[in-house]
Order: sequence, then C-alpha cells, then structure tokens
Amino acid sequence: MSIVIVGAGFSGAVIGRRLADAGYRVDVLDSRDHIAGNCHTHRCPDTGVMVHAYGPHIFHTDIQKVWDYVTGFAEFMPYRNQVKSTVGDAVYSLPINLHTINQFFGKTFRPDEARAFIESTQADTSITDPQSFEEQALRFVGPALYEAFFKGYTEKQWGCAPTELPASILKRLPLRFNYNDNYFAHKYQGIPKEGYTNLIGNILDHPNIDVHLNTPFSNAHASRADHVFWSGPLDGYFGEKLGRLGYRTLDFERFTSDGDWQGCAVMNYGDPDVPYTRITEHKHFAPWESHDSTVCYREYSRACGADDIPYYPIRLVEEKALLSQYEAMAQAEEGVTFVGRLGTYRYLDMDVTIAEAMVHAETFLSRRGTAAS
Repeated sequence: MSIVIVGAGFSGAVIGRRLADAGYRVDVLDSRDHIAGNCHTHRCPDTGVMVHAYGPHIFHTDIQKVWDYVTGFAEFMPYRNQVKSTVGDAVYSLPINLHTINQFFGKTFRPDEARAFIESTQADTSITDPQSFEEQALRFVGPALYEAFFKGYTEKQWGCAPTELPASILKRLPLRFNYNDNYFAHKYQGIPKEGYTNLIGNILDHPNIDVHLNTPFSNAHASRADHVFWSGPLDGYFGEKLGRLGYRTLDFERFTSDGDWQGCAVMNYGDPDVPYTRITEHKHFAPWESHDSTVCYREYSRACGADDIPYYPIRLVEEKALLSQYEAMAQAEEGVTFVGRLGTYRYLDMDVTIAEAMVHAETFLSRRGTAAS
C-alpha cells in the first residue's frame, strides 16, 4: 500500500514514522526545500547561532506520552519562556504577574492585595459572559492593562479589532498574582539541543520513509496513493474552490550585532505606533551555548496572500460558514486524512499536534492493520 504524506512537519513526521514502523512504504512530500515546516531551525553561518527560521518555538506540554516521544528522538534542554514587553518608556514582564501589576500601577501589593485591586477597581465585573477578545480582557484585567499590553499588540498580530476576535484567544494567557514570569505552566518545557530540524529529521530517519523536498502535491501523487495524510491548508486541498479561508503570515526583518542586543529572547511591543509586534533574539533560545555575536528578527504580522506561508488561522465569526463547508467536504473525501494546524484550520500547539498525529496513525492502523497483515 502506498502512503503519501503532504508536509514534513510534526504531523507528517509522526504519522509517517508510525506507519513506517508498521511496515508501510511512506512518501513524505514538502513544497519547501527543508523539513520541519514552520519549526525549521538552522545555524546562522556568520554567527553560529541556532535560528528558528519562522519564529521561535518553545516546546511545552503536560502530555507524558508526547514528552516521552520527542525526547526519544532528541536531547531536550530546559528552557523557561520569559517574555518582556516595551510599553511607552518602560519594560514590563509578561505574562501579567505581580511584578507587572506593581510596576505598572506604582504599588507594592502583596498577592491578595493585587487580586482585590484588580477585581474591585480594574476589572469590568458587569461582563458576565465575555464573547469577544476585548470583553474577555476588560473582565480579565480592566481597561488600563488591556490598553497597554493587549489592544495594540492584538490589532497588529491579528489585523482586526479585538472586538472581532473570540474570547478563547485570551483565555489561553495566564494572569498571576505572584512573581512567576514563566510564560507557560506545563510540567515539561524545553527546546531540542540541536534544533527542531534535527529532531524531525531523526523521526523521519527510517528505511521505509522517502522524503521529497521541493515537491508540491499533484494529481499524479494522488492517483498513486492508497491513502493521503494532508497537513497543508484545508482550503488549499480543494483548490480554494469555495473561497479562501483567512490566515495570518509573518514578515521577518533580520539584523545582527555584536554582543547582546536586548538581553532577552522575546521583547513584545504593545504600542500601536510601533509597526512590528516583537523582536526575537535567537541566541537566548539556547542559553547553554555561547556566542560573541547575535541574530535578531523584527516580526511584522499581516494578512496571508496566495503566495505567502500561512502561519495560523484567524477563525473570525464570518468564516465559520465557509469553514463548515470545507469541513463537510473533507469528511466526505475518501482516502484522505486532514491533520495538523493548517489541515484542520485550528490553532494547535506542537504537543497537541503530535498527540493528534499519534491518534491519526493508530486509527489508520486499527482499520487497515500493519502492512504485513
């Protein structure tokens, strides 16, 4: 049986490896000239810094089987994601925590005092069932913190008013009444020591797997395949025949410098008059290494055009009807499984992507059996 997997990112690699272990011959296609999708990492030839080519990726999970899986293919180094934000003439700690609150309001609150202050003087308690990002923020932290840390950044990141975005986006972010500035709260957090491309390369390293780069999926591939796993854009599989779903893409402005440029890995810029959303300094994503020079990227978010790389789905309310039609078409498609962030048009973290890929592979095997069966 011929298995074709479109996309050499986490979804494609995990599914491909499981089916290859079960005896199937697997062809993994990717239209780009490298594996690992948007997790692709490489060494900067000038500085030696490990660069996250499409923006930084920090692995974080509470799923034991996923952590065991990735650490079985690469050595992971501990990493805490400590984000800073420049607002006006000050630098603050994110996510919003006790230090952020005290610094922003010029206070010396203890945890219970800060909690009472936010709830009684800042949060809009009249909002009982937040429907939009803005309503969730106003109920969450109140107008002052919302304007400083969320409104401008969100408008730049998503390209629309926060009133148009679902409340669920903000619900993913914590609000802490202690001095913990670790962006994530998961049990396992880290970054592969030799980068994500090395990790995914190890997953794909199997005699039953053939990887074809610079190879877009075509009708010829479809005609030869007994089953296709598609991790490209959902609407793209159908030639966007019903219209294009909305995605955001990123432009990167690269610059290098001697020494240390900003003293941290990620600096957000919440002010709306600053055109970029953040600056990332990539040597700080590998604090176990030492480099005399540094590589930084200014990130600009914009609408994804037909020839751009899609990064994440917008999922605005007006797209739900179109999405439902594409989902119905996908469910009716025989011999194709739609996987991953783009293939299911959902915002998925890496660990969830891997967990779902494991399920897809096992579901396929439960129906078809091993190649020898």
